[in-house]
Amino acid sequence: MVHKSHVAKFVPLSIVMMAWVTLNGFIREASADGECGKKSIRSAFQSLNPCMVAARDPQIKVSPLCCKRVNTLIHISPRCLYAVFHSPAARFARIVPATAMSIPKRCNIRNRPVGRNAEVSITTFYVIVY
Repeated sequence: MVHKSHVAKFVPLSIVMMAWVTLNGFIREASADGECGKKSIRSAFQSLNPCMVAARDPQIKVSPLCCKRVNTLIHISPRCLYAVFHSPAARFARIVPATAMSIPKRCNIRNRPVGRNAEVSITTFYVIVY
């Protein structure tokens, strides 16, 4: 007669549980509507890869590809751009938020949030997150 230990009985169950938690997280992230619509903040951050140098140094000329991607992101949601440049990933990449938020102006993007509109977007973001 073969006896299974208590640990051996729960190994298959724990593997199934870990797989379920992992898949559940991916499904929720993919279907959640957040600051960037159906796109995750992480995905939006990765799309702005051409902007990383310009987001750290205000003296650097912003590339046309960066301007195009920022313009697209602003049209999705101005709060998305704010969320991306203030995300943990941006902090890890040593992005300077004020410099990053100056990119739309440096790109001469029309209809960008300025003045009170930008403040409302920022305030709303803080209310939602904190």
